[in-house]
Amino acid sequence: MGIANDTIDILMITYNRAGYTKRALGALLDSCDGNMRVWVWHNGTHEPTLEIVRSYQNHPHFHHLELCPENKKLREPTNWFWKKSDGAYVSKVDDDCILPKGWSQTLRRAHQDNPNFGAIGTWRFLEEDFVPNLAGKKTETFNGGHQLMKNPWVQGSGYLLRRECQQQVGYIKESESFPGYLIRAGCAGWQNGWYFPFIREEHMDDPRSKHCEIKTDEKFMENRPLSAINDNVTTLAQWAERVKYMAFLVQEANPDPKYHSGWRKKIKGVKSRTQRALGIKPKWRSAK
Repeated sequence: MGIANDTIDILMITYNRAGYTKRALGALLDSCDGNMRVWVWHNGTHEPTLEIVRSYQNHPHFHHLELCPENKKLREPTNWFWKKSDGAYVSKVDDDCILPKGWSQTLRRAHQDNPNFGAIGTWRFLEEDFVPNLAGKKTETFNGGHQLMKNPWVQGSGYLLRRECQQQVGYIKESESFPGYLIRAGCAGWQNGWYFPFIREEHMDDPRSKHCEIKTDEKFMENRPLSAINDNVTTLAQWAERVKYMAFLVQEANPDPKYHSGWRKKIKGVKSRTQRALGIKPKWRSAK
């Protein structure tokens, strides 16, 4: 399949969040130019959310709706999308994220000026989460005056991935995370990172967001994100602290992808298991 010049194909995976989906999908479609297409993979059978999705099908930038009665996670919808689409760039925007107009055009220009860019992304954290002394150490100016806070990975929403990079690295492997996939891309020579000055992605699941629909711990427990379940986060306060902690970690992370793979990764895994065995917890764990 040939690559369409400058075309951006964007995937949104929806499930059971009608309110978030309405804001996220509407903003995404409104941010599109003539060379952008939005593909929606709808998991499950939640009719209110599906009704919202279908209400946008006549939008000129709504390209395809794929229905999946089961609840598939990241790997299968993303690999399906990469196989079906033929854009020069591919992206995914989560159904709980709002992106500003111009986000993709800025990232596309950066890609055009820098053929070695792999995945470059928008920033989903708040201004208060920015640590200049950390971020500045790995922020670099590239061709065209574009700046990146270099990192082996970016979050799986609001990024722009060059098709040649995806074709070289292949598809997301079984049990592989999106950051893990991008670390493989980084080890193959592609430069990943966050565009700087940051392009802000509004993450509505952040308790500090004005659009957050979850106001109580009880509601949070009923609608916990997968990462919250995996990390045993049980309160909104803990979740807010975890978000801030993740912002700190990505600014602190070594920008060399080889540091996060192979034997170095194994050593860090041993360190993490040792910390858990000794009862050493991240700071967000202490939030009530």
